[in-house]
Amino acid sequence: MIESIGWGLVFVGIGFIAAGSVGLVRLPDLYCRLHALTKADNLGLGCICSGLALLFGQWIIAIKLLLIWLLVLLTSAAVAHFIARHVLDKERRK
Repeated sequence: MIESIGWGLVFVGIGFIAAGSVGLVRLPDLYCRLHALTKADNLGLGCICSGLALLFGQWIIAIKLLLIWLLVLLTSAAVAHFIARHVLDKERRK
């Protein structure tokens, strides 16, 4: 049962990452693209990390996966903010 839940979470995470990638290509402007990409990819990575933690079943691996996910959460939000701010400053200078 735990193995099927783990694999389910991994596949759900892959679906979220695929949806974020489609949003990156299809959405009209930079701000929408950043929003779709950071939200979907963070949720997808969280699902994948949760699924892998269930599949491996060891606490040390679960803690490492949680730390990886938290690091990506922090860095992706900061990078998206810096990119949006840079583009906004560039648009204001025109």
